[in-house]
Amino acid sequence: MDTLNETRGALGFEEILADFELLDDWEDRYRYVIELGRRLEPLPEEEHSPANKVQGCVSQVWLSTRIDRSGGVPRLTFIGDSDAHIVRGLIAILFALYSGKTAEEIASIDAGQRLGQLHLNEHLTPQRSNGLMAMVKRIRADAETALSQRTLH
Repeated sequence: MDTLNETRGALGFEEILADFELLDDWEDRYRYVIELGRRLEPLPEEEHSPANKVQGCVSQVWLSTRIDRSGGVPRLTFIGDSDAHIVRGLIAILFALYSGKTAEEIASIDAGQRLGQLHLNEHLTPQRSNGLMAMVKRIRADAETALSQRTLH
């Protein structure tokens, strides 16, 4: 389990996957995703900036990355927000998958495969699916930046 997520009351990805499997229909799953979004740590107003805005999303999405270098290996945590409830839930799922991991771990995660386990793409509009992948791309880019900065130090 990811202790960083546990301390904020967020669920890990495996817990979300197990919960998804317990829910009978997609209406219940949508409600669950929205509830995950409600649990997100609030994004401070000053973080709703153009630099944190994710391009490629129909809804407004902001992601802010924190890099902890104290252990010698960059470890990334994320906070984010959206103006759409379902998208906030998708952000929470991505944070369960990525937040608290090292940059190397983030780079090695096959987001398509992991998110495919939730069967989200089958039930999201193409625009939402594209936005989800734009968020993944942004998280991976932040991890790559953290790795490249590490090699400069």
